[in-house]
Amino acid sequence: MERRAAAFTAALLASAATLFHGVPAYAADGGASITHIERAPGGVRLLVSVPLDAKVDLGKVTATVAGTSATARAESAGDAQQAIRRTEVLAIDASNSMKGDKLDAAKAAALQFLQTVPSDVYVGIVTFNGSVTTALAPTRDRKAATSVVDGLALSQGTQLYDGVAAAIAASGAAGQRSVLVLSDGADIGSTTSLDDESAAVRKSGVLLDAVSLAGSTGRAADALSSLVAAGSGHLLSADPDQLQQAFADEAGALARQLLVTVKIPSTVTSTAGSVDVRLPLSGGGSLSAGAFDDDLQPAAGPTVDVASAGLALPRAALYAGVAALGFGLLAMFLVLLPRKRDPQSADERIRAYTAAASRHRAGGPRGKSAEALAAEAAKGEDVLSSAKSAAADLLRQNAGLEARIAARLDAAGSALKPAEWLLVHVGVIVLATLVGLVLGHGNLFIAFLFLAAGVVGPWFYLGFRRSHRHKAFNEALPDTLQLLSGALSAGLSLAQAVDTVVHEGAEPLASEFKRALVETRLGVGLEDALDGIAERFSSDDFAWVVMAVRIQRQVGGNLAELFDTVAGTMRERQYIRRQVASLAAEGKLSAAVIGGLPPIFTLYLALTNRTYLTPLFSDTRGIIMVVFGIVWLSVGIFWMSKLVKVEV
Repeated sequence: MERRAAAFTAALLASAATLFHGVPAYAADGGASITHIERAPGGVRLLVSVPLDAKVDLGKVTATVAGTSATARAESAGDAQQAIRRTEVLAIDASNSMKGDKLDAAKAAALQFLQTVPSDVYVGIVTFNGSVTTALAPTRDRKAATSVVDGLALSQGTQLYDGVAAAIAASGAAGQRSVLVLSDGADIGSTTSLDDESAAVRKSGVLLDAVSLAGSTGRAADALSSLVAAGSGHLLSADPDQLQQAFADEAGALARQLLVTVKIPSTVTSTAGSVDVRLPLSGGGSLSAGAFDDDLQPAAGPTVDVASAGLALPRAALYAGVAALGFGLLAMFLVLLPRKRDPQSADERIRAYTAAASRHRAGGPRGKSAEALAAEAAKGEDVLSSAKSAAADLLRQNAGLEARIAARLDAAGSALKPAEWLLVHVGVIVLATLVGLVLGHGNLFIAFLFLAAGVVGPWFYLGFRRSHRHKAFNEALPDTLQLLSGALSAGLSLAQAVDTVVHEGAEPLASEFKRALVETRLGVGLEDALDGIAERFSSDDFAWVVMAVRIQRQVGGNLAELFDTVAGTMRERQYIRRQVASLAAEGKLSAAVIGGLPPIFTLYLALTNRTYLTPLFSDTRGIIMVVFGIVWLSVGIFWMSKLVKVEV
């Protein structure tokens, strides 16, 4: 049954075929036809239907793209490693007019179809009578399909058009989608008209065939003919005895389909053209078929030669390998991260040592000495120590970089050392690059973007931590000064008042004051230790407080009252800052939206429709536009940031 040739010839005559994502196909004179086409890396993949008894020599298949010879590889559609999804939905009339021999023949034909159809084809079943039921969503589970067919029940009504609509919806949106309609009567009770449903079939791009049981004449036959013409299919008229053969032919057409992968030559520059394939036959002669594609994508960069490619790993295996590598690197860097240890107090260490000595003198099992415990710990940290040593040696060669890293870590309140931070940073860069490769399907441009994010992201994180700590410091400073004032008024010394803040103050002031007290115990003056806090937080307010403490210590005065006055002044300034921030919020939001929208939208297009951006980077005029756009966008962002930034 050369159904595809007749189907697509009818579609061209009607000028209404919308298969292949809007790319009409045509059947050549040789009897073969292209029923589906989709994008592939560097080319296209075609599903080609061939006539019964046609034995194609798969190793000699050739192709042309827009008149240019192209490399092609052919294989059986059911045996392909990266097969195109094929979906067939059976729309079966379950009205009372199917009683008796018709229903038995329909069940036998459907069961024959399920036994013959290739195992990779997804099969769905829709029944229609007075209502429409999607009895089985497309699946490769033949037992489930057989159970549905065996359980077919009849009812009054024939909602033919609604049944076709449900079958199209059940076929999904991916790969080749086909619908086979079996009916013996005219539509009764559908919610849509024949013209509307025919237009919906045409728009969906689904291949629609129909089997009209003998006796279907007049309005019933005209309706099926109209639907079949819209679906680029073929209408068969069969007796119940011939029904089984009709379904077997439908399954056989799917079994004979070939998957042809065509590499688009780099010399093809047009965006639309015909893709033609020639299929030599083993006994002599050949078949030919073609499709017009209005979205040709010439090969860019090195691609795999599909004619000589050997064993190819599935894409899932590629992703699994990248993921395994990423998890391995993540585990390695987790091992390299410094671990917090609960320090033992002097009493605990003395008790552990004396207990071990007592067991040794008593002749019992000897406990591990401190030296043995240290040796075991050293063995567990060999890798970590080696990595830290290598990072430290690298930083020693650039003292300026080490100082900048240390300053940023200190300002962010991080306990990491510069060498440890360098190790973590390298791990983030590697992981970000791997994530970019996975999400970008191996695209180097996307991987580079993620690599850049891995380079600058940790520094932005430190900047965010620094800003957050500075904001918390400035907000807690008035209350801390009030606490110092209260402690001094109660008769405590300044050092005791600072210790009060350590125990009762808010972070990060409590930890910073604790650090200042530790420094005073090491010989640093209290004023100098407090000056260090002001420098670390770049706080002019706290610098004035330290200056007031110095003056008070030299000339005397009521320090508690001074702290109260300074705290009140700071609260007034914070009130003004909040008021200014609320007034400038709209301008800041506008600057953020205007400045961020172009690069974010460009990234979105690069991920979803990269060919749309190609002229901007491949054409001289596009490059000039990009350069001028970046320059003027930068100028605009600079001036808007200056306008909305108000110093108080």
